[in-house]
Order: sequence, then C-alpha cells, then structure tokens
Amino acid sequence: MVSGDAPQAEGSVRVDVWIWSVRLTKTRAQAAAACRAGHVKVGGDRAKPAQAVRVGDEVRLRHAGRDRVVVVSKIVKKRVGPPVAVECFVDNSPPPPPREIAIQVPVRDRGAGRPTKRDRREMERLQGRSPEKLQGRSPEKLQGRSPEN
Repeated sequence: MVSGDAPQAEGSVRVDVWIWSVRLTKTRAQAAAACRAGHVKVGGDRAKPAQAVRVGDEVRLRHAGRDRVVVVSKIVKKRVGPPVAVECFVDNSPPPPPREIAIQVPVRDRGAGRPTKRDRREMERLQGRSPEKLQGRSPEKLQGRSPEN
C-alpha cells in the first residue's frame, strides 16, 4: 500500500484532516470550521485545525447536534472508506437521543405573518419556557429603579 492511503501505526496528522478522514464530518471545511468554533477538543483542550493528533488521543467533537467522543487508534492522512474508518477510532460517544425527545421547532404556515402575543405565549408554553412577568415594564426601566419605588 502507498504511504498516506492506509492506516499508519505511528506519527501524527492535523486534527481537521483526521476528523474528515475517518468520516466524522462530510467535508474538511466542516472539520476546520468546527475546530475554529471550539467544537473540537483534543485531550480536553480546545483544538485549532492544525493541532497534531496521535494514537491514544481522545477527540471530542460537537457536530450535527450530537457529541462524539472518540479515541484515536490509527492515524490516517487520506479519506478512507467506512469499513476502514471504523477501525481508526474507538467510539465512546453517548447514544443519540431518541427522536421523540429531540427539539421540535414550531412551524408556522407560510404567509401567516408575525405571531400575535397569544401565539407567542402559546409557543413559549410548548417549548417549556415561561414568559417573564414584567407587568408591562421593560427590563431597562426595572434596572434603573430602586426596589423602594
């Protein structure tokens, strides 16, 4: 096999390249963006895209609404197929949440316009948020007033 195409036992590779190579992200640009945004941690520390990854490192990735925790078992420099990619890491990720528990976004009919106060309160109730009871006063006005008034 040609060097760089197959899993290697030693050395290091950039974390964004490795995440893309083992198919944790669809593109290398997504992997680099996740690193820059702070969604990738190597050994518990935030990783820049060019940080080196070695065998035995723990990589934590927050991608597509899910936390992935993987331990590097093989170093790859080129993107590999799914059967080989699975051999390159040990997946210690928590199981994904069931679809019923996943956040459901309320959908409004197209062209329905801006929600009324009643609609907004109903949406907040469905999302589990309670509306703040400010009694018609804005938070800025409440901060400027003393409690005795």
